[in-house]
Amino acid sequence: MNDLPDYLEDDEPEFNRKKIIINGIVISVVLIIFFIFFLYFAVTMPGESIEREMPQLTNELSDLSQRLQAHVYHLSEEIGDRSTGQNIKLDQAADYIHQQLESFGYIPTSRVFGRDNLRNIEVDLYGQEKRDEVLIIGAHYDTRWLTPGADDNASGVAGLLEIARHLSDKRFPRTIRFIAFANEEVPRYRQNEMGSMYSAKRSYTRSELIAGMISLEMIGYYSDEPGSQRYPDILQKFYPDTGNFIAFVSNLSSRDFQMRAITYFRDLEIFPSEGLVAPQWIERDIRRSDHASYWYYDFPAIMITDTSFYRNRNYHSPEDRFDTLDYESMAKVVKGLALMLERLAQE
Repeated sequence: MNDLPDYLEDDEPEFNRKKIIINGIVISVVLIIFFIFFLYFAVTMPGESIEREMPQLTNELSDLSQRLQAHVYHLSEEIGDRSTGQNIKLDQAADYIHQQLESFGYIPTSRVFGRDNLRNIEVDLYGQEKRDEVLIIGAHYDTRWLTPGADDNASGVAGLLEIARHLSDKRFPRTIRFIAFANEEVPRYRQNEMGSMYSAKRSYTRSELIAGMISLEMIGYYSDEPGSQRYPDILQKFYPDTGNFIAFVSNLSSRDFQMRAITYFRDLEIFPSEGLVAPQWIERDIRRSDHASYWYYDFPAIMITDTSFYRNRNYHSPEDRFDTLDYESMAKVVKGLALMLERLAQE
């Protein structure tokens, strides 16, 4: 046995304490650097959001506002609850979407799936030089049980229809696919019978080249009141506390698609916008819509939203009604998204 000299034995505890302190400092510095880098990477978007003071509605935007209002009214008030088990009302909503797309000159396809034989309503606006590259924009038309679902998600469907109308007589290098999804809500959420999961799996098994997917999830609720916007605690200090913007949300692997999309939107200077890129395993709320089905198959996808229950306190309640939405703001958002999609389709 080799005994240490007495002077080394005496110094060993002190040496270990210093080593522990140094290691702790190094780890703390690394964590701080990582945290700062992550926040910069997650919340810093290209360009700048415009201020709330925006031009008055043009005649074009006023007409768009009225059409959006008519879509939301029909879905949420005339049809109403479109939840799982309400098959007649779900069929009425699907028929309405189908008829509207037909009236714009499209030939819609019904993709029937699942035990209830529900339908995704789908249209391809075929591209030219890059026909095989597909951009998808979609919104779910079902609701939570016993809710009229004006914001969630008649607003998204209304936006989808009016973007399809705007683009109906145009052609681009890439193909644009419009999809109205069934079965986004519980109990089908994140199940095989979720409409977007069926659609994403179909694209995967057909080896389609999906350039990006955009989910319109609640795009009609806005407020200029201070304190009207909430966030998860970690993000509270990095965003405005007023809910008067539209949000772009993606996971890390979709960051490049998100950066291009929000850049094109902000270039228009039509409506305030904020963005977030986050690992989906850290922030579960960023998965709460149809875009997450495409993440499951490793397709780039983003959610565009008014931030749902972080702003709209009528979320998943009977109070989510037609007359609670801001159709003038919604018209500006939808116009901006239509022009943004044009840019993406021209890449």
